[in-house]
Amino acid sequence: MMKNFFLPLILLCGFYGMAQAELNKYKYIIVPVKFEAFKHENQYQTSTLIKYNLVENGFTAVYDSDMPEDLLANRCLGLLLNLKDDSSMFTTKVTLTLKDCQSKEVYTTVEGSSKEKDFKSAYSEAIKECFKSLSGIGYKFEPTGNNAAPAVSFKNDVKRIEGRSNVEPKQSTPNPVVQQTATLEEQSYKNREPVQSNITKAEISPAKALPKVDYKTDGVGVLYAQAIANGFQLVDSTPKITLKIYATSQANFYIAEGEVHNGVVLKKGEKWYFEYYEGDKLMGQELNIKF
Repeated sequence: MMKNFFLPLILLCGFYGMAQAELNKYKYIIVPVKFEAFKHENQYQTSTLIKYNLVENGFTAVYDSDMPEDLLANRCLGLLLNLKDDSSMFTTKVTLTLKDCQSKEVYTTVEGSSKEKDFKSAYSEAIKECFKSLSGIGYKFEPTGNNAAPAVSFKNDVKRIEGRSNVEPKQSTPNPVVQQTATLEEQSYKNREPVQSNITKAEISPAKALPKVDYKTDGVGVLYAQAIANGFQLVDSTPKITLKIYATSQANFYIAEGEVHNGVVLKKGEKWYFEYYEGDKLMGQELNIKF
């Protein structure tokens, strides 16, 4: 009887140990802003919900539209998350898979399901069930020689260039200034002497100093980003919409509309800020946004 109890427990511990060792090789989990199973970006808020749950379980999750520099330089630092949708008419069923940079499947969660009629609620419940198989793994990134970001070395480059400088370059025959043909069949004369240009160098305007920002960091509450057309609305715990931010052509830079002030929301380092003008003075407020 005791053997029948301990054997599954031993196998389960061994599975979690292998899964942890495999996932610890990767620094990032890449979350698509649009999954293949859906028609629209962040449909039913699946992308934001999955990223939130990954972060809650200790993973470093990034969107595929906003990857950090080391991941862009070395795609093998991250695993790409995919959502497999096997839903039927009455039941929502999803499975999450993680694939490496060579599209090899590294990990698959348990299948999550829900019988909720509302799609948003159904996908939320099913995704949370999927994360039950990731919550107890105890992930921690362990960099090795295979998954470390590539380093560019410039050691001895100057010496190599200096060594080449001793070799005399090949002398090329310059084009003659005057080209002349004088035969019985042809007599021609072309003057190729350079003509002085009348193009003048444009004057360089002096650089204008950037305005100073008076940042406020007090009263920073959590704002939850809810997807809207072309951006997000930032909602506090009340819940109340404090800002609406709209995407621009620049990453991590949004046009912001508020009840009192309009301005921009941008990311500096690891923090978000709302910048706006009060009269002629540029003001700033630190934000704590949960996407």
